[in-house]
Amino acid sequence: MFDSFPDGVSDRLDRPTYHADLGRIYTGGGVGFLNKLERGQHFQERGFASWEAFAAGDWEEALTLAAERREEYAQEVRRASDLGIAHRRLRVVEFPVTPYVQWELCVLRVRVDVGDAIRVVDARDIAGIERNHLVPEVVILGDVVLYEVVYDEDGNAAGANRYTDSSLIRETNAGFDALYEQGEGFHDFFDREIAPLAPPRGAGTSTGFRG
Repeated sequence: MFDSFPDGVSDRLDRPTYHADLGRIYTGGGVGFLNKLERGQHFQERGFASWEAFAAGDWEEALTLAAERREEYAQEVRRASDLGIAHRRLRVVEFPVTPYVQWELCVLRVRVDVGDAIRVVDARDIAGIERNHLVPEVVILGDVVLYEVVYDEDGNAAGANRYTDSSLIRETNAGFDALYEQGEGFHDFFDREIAPLAPPRGAGTSTGFRG
């Protein structure tokens, strides 16, 4: 699974170019679906008010600010529906759960509540797949383009590697489909593994989160 990915040929895009390219193709018609696979456990989300509160150690404020984005997320779901694009997201989670992932899953819960299709997979359950390399952190727009999201050493978003090889995109989508099917329903996972956790301690920027 994902065996061809490490040898794929790509173009490196900086962050503004990546966002512009994704937006152009997303709204251009004919995409059909968006698959997003998230693997990293530590990132920075600078500029995201909820993450800023989390990084400053104010857990209650982080949750409040996340909940305040409910209508924004609902609008995103409606926009995707209007464009005929089915969204699916799969979140790989390692144990023990990192403070960043604990926070992110609280944000994703808001998304799920307004209609986002998100599943979770335990990293221990895909250890065999990851013997040689981790599953890729990707955003795939139908069979048109695949972006491998890249980060700097501090976990800040730094753009993406852009792939257009159709066979690579098909293979990566097939791998995503298999893992998504293997994944667990978001609320089942959240209620069992995340809800009982105490607020994370020491959740400052020195830990390295995502942007």
